[in-house]
Amino acid sequence: MKKVLVTGAGTGFGHEVAMRLAGKGFDVIAAVEIWAQVQTLKWQAAQRGVQLQVEKLDVTDEGDRRKALSWDVEILVNNAGVGEGGSTVDIPAGNIRHQFEVNLFGPLLLTQGIAKQMVKRGEGRIVWVSSREGLNVNPFTGLYSASKHAIEAIAESMADELREFGIEVATVNPGPFLTGFNDRMFQTWKGWEDEASERLFDYSRLAFPRAQFDPEPVYNTLTAVAAGEVDSYRNLEPASMIEETKSLIEAPWQRQVRDGLGTRPANLQASFDMEPETPVSV
Repeated sequence: MKKVLVTGAGTGFGHEVAMRLAGKGFDVIAAVEIWAQVQTLKWQAAQRGVQLQVEKLDVTDEGDRRKALSWDVEILVNNAGVGEGGSTVDIPAGNIRHQFEVNLFGPLLLTQGIAKQMVKRGEGRIVWVSSREGLNVNPFTGLYSASKHAIEAIAESMADELREFGIEVATVNPGPFLTGFNDRMFQTWKGWEDEASERLFDYSRLAFPRAQFDPEPVYNTLTAVAAGEVDSYRNLEPASMIEETKSLIEAPWQRQVRDGLGTRPANLQASFDMEPETPVSV
């Protein structure tokens, strides 16, 4: 399998992984959301000395998804996504819908068509770029986390459903990495069409609540999973957060509904205390 479609390749993880897969000799279709990104990515690929087929593919656009069915994709990297920051009781309806349209509905509908083509060929690989937030939750990232929890359910079901047809399915679960994505998530409130006086929180005072890692481990892992060099179904980076992630999955079984009522949790307070774009200190 050599032909790879990477969605959301205009920035972040998708951008770098498309470049690296091309450098490995894969036939990479690098999909970007808007036309303005197409020529820019072509120039960037030329500067890196790699060949990319750059296509405009908005995963929420039915016409774009239909067009992708003509590309004979053998490996699909579902990387396109957006992050909506804010309290679950403040985020406006339109922003909630957009979060799920981009992160869940669009990628799933794209995958349905491509997966059936893979079944006809008798092989294929589907990589879902989920998140550590697909396994845990944090204040102010609940809607983003909900979309990634949904991806986890779909990917796990899909892995079972497609196994007999020879289709591989895997997830990659990045933690907090300093690509700009997490910090942009805490700026989306500026575009909300709501009554600001009714919000529970002053979002001008909040930031992404954790220090962030250098993204190199995700670039390496996502590239290797897409290339078929890693066999594990779930691939969480950084590896140093695996045990914390597992413990937080178990934590709700011990939680009591009246624990800490009337006080602010420490993980919520962290959003008030953290400065944007704070790197993990080595």
